[in-house]
Amino acid sequence: MERRLADEPEWPLQTQLAMIRDAGFDGAGVRFIDPAFATDVTGFLRTHGLIWQAQCYPKSVDDLKPVLELVGRLGADHINLQPDVRPDRLADCIPLLEGWRRLAQESGVAVHIETHRDRMTTDLFFTVQLLDCFPDLRLIADLSHYLVGREFAWPVDDTNHALIHRILDNSWGIHGRVASREQVQVSLGFPQHQGWVGLFMQWWEYGIRSWKKRAGPDAVLTFLCELGPPPYAHHRPRRPRALRPLAGGACHEGHDPRAVGRDRGRVLRCASI
Repeated sequence: MERRLADEPEWPLQTQLAMIRDAGFDGAGVRFIDPAFATDVTGFLRTHGLIWQAQCYPKSVDDLKPVLELVGRLGADHINLQPDVRPDRLADCIPLLEGWRRLAQESGVAVHIETHRDRMTTDLFFTVQLLDCFPDLRLIADLSHYLVGREFAWPVDDTNHALIHRILDNSWGIHGRVASREQVQVSLGFPQHQGWVGLFMQWWEYGIRSWKKRAGPDAVLTFLCELGPPPYAHHRPRRPRALRPLAGGACHEGHDPRAVGRDRGRVLRCASI
């Protein structure tokens, strides 16, 4: 929900939370690396009947322990784990994944590994090899990083579609940022982006249908809508406010509704705080 405007203050936390609630989201992704922040945010969400996922960025197996303890106190639909390490060998990843999976099993908390830039899962081919080692590894799919990282040719060929489907077939949540092969985020309403928007819609539909085949009748799918403020790139320059307001099709200025959705045979949405 950051605005990241040099000439205006950030919205107060309670304002951000009220905006998420009033926009109709079902919950929020919440950083669980700051216990005071997580307590404040989840208190608001709980009061208003919203859900949340716990976001964390461990560098070691033990780094996950305080997050699990905090989830034990505050609750969470699941933990969204970005592995903040960058090994170049599978052998160096295996002890970390085994340790995180062991802690998750011992605590009874669902832990999903996010595909994300500058993390263990930054590379598509490497992540597919991780799935060869852990066929039941549960992922959160942010496909934008793979499209821009691999610079898929347009139209996307069957080989690259199959690699993305491999990721989605192991995914228990989706992060909804739309990328092009040149940048990790594009605005949804611009005519030049509609091919990319359609591509991601197809991938997300595949991912949701794949999940529904694997999930139980009361399972929950989270869909985290992402539209980041600067420095995420946009094609159209921001015009001075005194001269011309943003056009209707443009991104809401500075709004970052990283929203989570859940689906009990449905798919609901939330936002990241």
